Amino acid sequence: MKISLNWLRDYVALDASHDEISRAITFLGFEVESVVNTGAPKLENVVVGEILTRAKLPNLKKEISLCTVDVGPAGGVKTIVCGAPNCDPGHRVPVALPGAVLPGGFTITQAKKYGHESQGMLCGPDEIGLPAGHGLLLLDGRPALGAPINTVLPPGDTVFDIEITPNRPDCQSHLGIARELAAWFKLPLRYPQEKFRGDVSAAPARPDLLASVRVEAPVDCPLYTAHIITGVKIGPSPAWLQQRLAAVGLRPINNVVDVGNFVMLESGQPLHAFDAKKLGGAQIIVRHAAAGEKITTLDGKVRPLTDRMLVIADAAQPVVVAGIMGGVDSGVSAATTDLVLECAFFNRHSVRATSRALGLSSDSSYRYERGVDPHGTFEAAWRAIDLILETAGGSVVGPVFKIGGEAPWQREVVVTHDYITEKLGFDIPAAEMRAAFESLELTVTREEPTDRRGPAWTVSIPSWRDDLDRPIDLVEEVLRLHGTEKIPAAVVSSPGLFAEDDPITAFNRRATDYLVGHDFHECVNYTLRPAKEIAPWVSAAAAQELALANPFTEDQSHLRPTLVSGLLESLKLNQSRGVVASRLCETGRVFVERQGQVVECAAVAFVLAEPVGERAWLKREAPDFFTAKHHLGALATLAGIDFARQPVVAAAGLGGWQDAHAAAAGDIAHGWFARFGLLDLALVKSLGLEGRVYAGLFAILPERLAGGAARRRFAEFSLFPAALRDLALVVDAAAPAAEVQKALAKIARAAVGPAFAMESVAVFDLYRGAGLPEGKKSLAFSFVFRSAERTLTDEEVNAVFQKIQDEVAATTPYQVRK
Repeated sequence: MKISLNWLRDYVALDASHDEISRAITFLGFEVESVVNTGAPKLENVVVGEILTRAKLPNLKKEISLCTVDVGPAGGVKTIVCGAPNCDPGHRVPVALPGAVLPGGFTITQAKKYGHESQGMLCGPDEIGLPAGHGLLLLDGRPALGAPINTVLPPGDTVFDIEITPNRPDCQSHLGIARELAAWFKLPLRYPQEKFRGDVSAAPARPDLLASVRVEAPVDCPLYTAHIITGVKIGPSPAWLQQRLAAVGLRPINNVVDVGNFVMLESGQPLHAFDAKKLGGAQIIVRHAAAGEKITTLDGKVRPLTDRMLVIADAAQPVVVAGIMGGVDSGVSAATTDLVLECAFFNRHSVRATSRALGLSSDSSYRYERGVDPHGTFEAAWRAIDLILETAGGSVVGPVFKIGGEAPWQREVVVTHDYITEKLGFDIPAAEMRAAFESLELTVTREEPTDRRGPAWTVSIPSWRDDLDRPIDLVEEVLRLHGTEKIPAAVVSSPGLFAEDDPITAFNRRATDYLVGHDFHECVNYTLRPAKEIAPWVSAAAAQELALANPFTEDQSHLRPTLVSGLLESLKLNQSRGVVASRLCETGRVFVERQGQVVECAAVAFVLAEPVGERAWLKREAPDFFTAKHHLGALATLAGIDFARQPVVAAAGLGGWQDAHAAAAGDIAHGWFARFGLLDLALVKSLGLEGRVYAGLFAILPERLAGGAARRRFAEFSLFPAALRDLALVVDAAAPAAEVQKALAKIARAAVGPAFAMESVAVFDLYRGAGLPEGKKSLAFSFVFRSAERTLTDEEVNAVFQKIQDEVAATTPYQVRK
């Protein structure tokens, strides 16, 4: 928000430098984004002069003139050499006399130029700190000769562009910032004094201009006031008003509209002026729009309305989008003579929702959305009426309408000197603390002694400081005015507390460490994704659930259901730049639709692409389904899931994955799910990626991670050698190797019993071809047996191995291959 220093000085006598004021604003808790100085700086020995004669010097490559210049009774007539093309006799111009220091540190001296004594310099606008122009600055109005130039030029100003924090809507105005600076510099604050105070008992009634005001949506409009002003004359605003608005970037329009803008920027309370004769039926109705209604706003756009949007309407149609922008049909024009002045309090949530839905914001909506003090409504209206009568004439007539009212306000906070000292960590005198409260207009209504060193204060909070409701808030106010730069240096000591990292953070770290350790590059992508990107991965119904109601941009319209889509985008970027990065990974949040509800999960994903453009002396094995499965299983184990024991099903119709070449495990109903294998070839090709891409996604509900990873404990291991046996089985070609492996492991454990240990059963060979029946394949498994106490003998191992073969033949559909 732009704040004019000249405007601030209407309320507080600031004589500090621009840097000091900027520093004060910063230490008061606001960010100064920029400081812009306008107008000429203070210039000594620069006066008004009139060119009397001009003689062009001969024999020079460029046009140089010798001028005589009258600089007034004190300086007389000076001879000055000038190179400007417009130094013609009769012009009154700025003259810098010897000793003047111009912007940039350029000092004027009397010197000989081109063979002639020059007793000063005739100035162009850029030479005295104004925007550059062509030639000399010609002064209008024939100001007095010898007058200091600063008395002739328009007054300069300093404009601070300040970022107001959302909790301080009271500072969305010049008075609000002036109040803060008055407290900082310990100066009195001058409030505008209204002449009109709402009394229209002696004025005539004009029901023909406004007969009634009705509020049909009191929740969204708790307070609405309307005053009638007749006999106004629309015209340009006076210079002082135009200068105030122009300084902060607003274009002056006419006296009535400018007054409304001025009061809004002064007090933070938006207002709106109607042409009374344009209000149909002489009525104002505050209501929700009817479905299908439209309004043409002042920016010339036709805007469709919904029944959730609050409007100000006359008897026929909406004329204002409440709190945001007026319509073209009821606005003030050059022909307006009678006004209805609206000053109201609108619900911030209603204004925000309407502003977002229409894509329409204004200075008015900015303030309503952040909060307006309803207890200042009448004062703002009265201030506007004073200024309208001053600048446009006219008179206030009856009746005055007030619908609703301000919510009763009384808030007191009790705080003690010792409490403030304890929270600050250092002592500030009690008198300074109380002075800080009072300078911010936080009235101390009661001061009582305590058993400790300092008093207890009961502090009354004004209605515009809704952010103050706890003792700790008053501690901040004291510190703001004392100055955070005055906090004494001290050693900070605090007890060390043992705490575990958040389970999600710990899991993400473990997963990232694993993947980076396997040569994956970590990526970070946005959580919000475009609709077209997530469409291949989820159903239309799920995509609808994941859509944002009011996305900021079209490419961030949906919550992401998978991390893989973002990794594919990163893969495409690297391929397009010729970067060989075939292994990418990411940890983050994904969102899954389940029975109409969106569930948030912690997730980790990776992609394995065939290297494109890689030149290496050794061709390494390309990744495949089992590579993806291996990494996915390791990631699941990091989350406490025994992936080897989980059923795995082939993916069919699974969005984004290639049928028969991808698999799924788990289910969100059980708290986790996994997807891995080959990505859909058509999808990969449509993205412009080269080669096959394998991927894996593991997602788990945060509560499943709450217990943390199981602690690793030492387990004794045998020092005796293992006994190895191999077994080949003929099984159905469609039988998953994992199912056969689990069946063999169960049989082997039962056959071994307590005698010794069966450490593992692992598949090591797959054969399809000659010698096998149609529709069959051969799987070969390696068994590892070991004892913790002794070396196993062939006899006992063979006995167990024979039992395994017998059990396989008797209880399974598998055949032992001889």
